[in-house]
Amino acid sequence: MNHSRLSNIKTKADDLAKLSMDKHLRLAVTGLSGAGKTAFITSLVNQLLLGAENHQLPLWKLAREHGFLGAKRSPQPHLHLASFDYQGGLAALQSQPPSWPKPTHGVSEIRLKLRYKPQSVIWRKLSHTANLTLDIVDYPGEWLLDLPLLNMNYQQWCEHINTGLQDSRKAKLAEHWQQQAAHLDVNATANETQVADIAAAYTQYLHDCKSQLGMHHIQPGRFVLPAELAGAPVLAFFPIQPDLASTKVQVKNSNLALLTERFEYYKEHVVKRFYQQHFIKFDRQIVLVDCLSPLNNGHDSFCDMQLAINQILHSFNYGQSSLLRRLFSPKIDKLLFAASKADHVTPEQHTRLVSLLSEVVADGKRHVKFEGIDTETMALASIKATQAGTAKLNGVNIAAIKGILQSDQTTQKTTMLFPGEVPNRLPKQQFWQNQGFEFSPFQPPACSPYTALPHIRLDQAIEFLLGDKFR
Repeated sequence: MNHSRLSNIKTKADDLAKLSMDKHLRLAVTGLSGAGKTAFITSLVNQLLLGAENHQLPLWKLAREHGFLGAKRSPQPHLHLASFDYQGGLAALQSQPPSWPKPTHGVSEIRLKLRYKPQSVIWRKLSHTANLTLDIVDYPGEWLLDLPLLNMNYQQWCEHINTGLQDSRKAKLAEHWQQQAAHLDVNATANETQVADIAAAYTQYLHDCKSQLGMHHIQPGRFVLPAELAGAPVLAFFPIQPDLASTKVQVKNSNLALLTERFEYYKEHVVKRFYQQHFIKFDRQIVLVDCLSPLNNGHDSFCDMQLAINQILHSFNYGQSSLLRRLFSPKIDKLLFAASKADHVTPEQHTRLVSLLSEVVADGKRHVKFEGIDTETMALASIKATQAGTAKLNGVNIAAIKGILQSDQTTQKTTMLFPGEVPNRLPKQQFWQNQGFEFSPFQPPACSPYTALPHIRLDQAIEFLLGDKFR
């Protein structure tokens, strides 16, 4: 064999090794509003950028064995998406007093390039180092709640919303927009101004359901988190009485025709497009769940959160042979359920928090596992805001947590408290009657730009979501 041929073989082998060692992964981070998506991504990026030198990741095998060489930011691939504001999040955490990063309200993205020593003996012989390009995408879980709309026409959606108004508290909040809608002649020539006013009243009703009742299962999801669609006519529709919605459109450009047209446009160009452009491209997914706030808000809020989370999980397997299944076939192979804000309860409550989350997602998780997706459930704190301690109650030492409450930002007074016992099962009626749990939000800790952010089990999350990619 001549020298030229040997050189060609070596070049091809080197090219193959380089191709094999340069990997890519697209990680999606979602959860309902307030679950801590922005804090999670800020901390994850911070750990990866500083983790090689500021080792706080003992549960991540690659870092523990000194195989993680570092990370750097790279230009994001999708120029039409908002960039995740990592620097803004750090600035908030490093301000005086520190504050939580501002939440995002749409899709955002950040890309990192991770360099590491391959764990596989075979690949180590081919290359001493390898790269993983990691795209982290943040999007609201509320947007996934719209998927069932694709199986409804306008009349069916009106019936669905009307059924939900059997809840007297919702019916009370709905009075304003329903009174306005009652004055709409559905068969009259379309009045876009009147329709827009009623749609604004309906949108306010949805916001009131979230803020006053602690509800999470909100449809359409883009009405409360519109992102780039804020003010667009596609969000100017609303449900009417089912008997009116069932009438045949008599005038081509009537109010009823306009509402029906916008509902169908929303399904086709907003709901379906999100799944086609983003959802089916994800490789790994973490769903953050705040179990603590709904425990504060009561039985109905907790049940509504559970309904919303399981509806989100149905996005992974929506009907084995349905049209939706043929349209959306996500390639996600790992899914992590994470109970966020674990630092806001005492450490011995973490096991109970995981057990509670496992029951919350049990229905959806069964369907997801049937699809062959590897799943895990854990409790974590993306940015640890409290310290464990003890307090005396009636002369007896009890476990407690201490930190600065959000309400004490002005005085910066440290508080020691026991928030209560987290139920390890879905709460029964007795729990709500004798509610002894009170979740109190804490201020984030003072942070240094040179030290990785304190956390609880973020390294365990990294190991599950990324660990196999470094072998």
